[in-house]
Amino acid sequence: MHGYAHEKDAIVKRLRRIEGQVRGLERMVVDDRYCIDILTQIAAVRTALEQVGARLLEDHVTHCVSAAIASGDEADAEAKTSELLETVQRFMKTR
Repeated sequence: MHGYAHEKDAIVKRLRRIEGQVRGLERMVVDDRYCIDILTQIAAVRTALEQVGARLLEDHVTHCVSAAIASGDEADAEAKTSELLETVQRFMKTR
């Protein structure tokens, strides 16, 4: 079971709202809306996605990584830790 399983429905609901925001961006372009308004909405979508990502990352640490460490399986713990560090680095590059 994945770390986010306990809040899967909430995550899916949030991603659907973000999808709606992206469709709204398309309508704004089609309707020739002011560029700054469109850019403001793009920033809002990015922030929303980052928040979902941060929540998933937190769940990964508190569930997957901690379980691997607690298991005593050094190879699994090392793999999960390396995976975590790579993911954090990817998140940092996007900012």
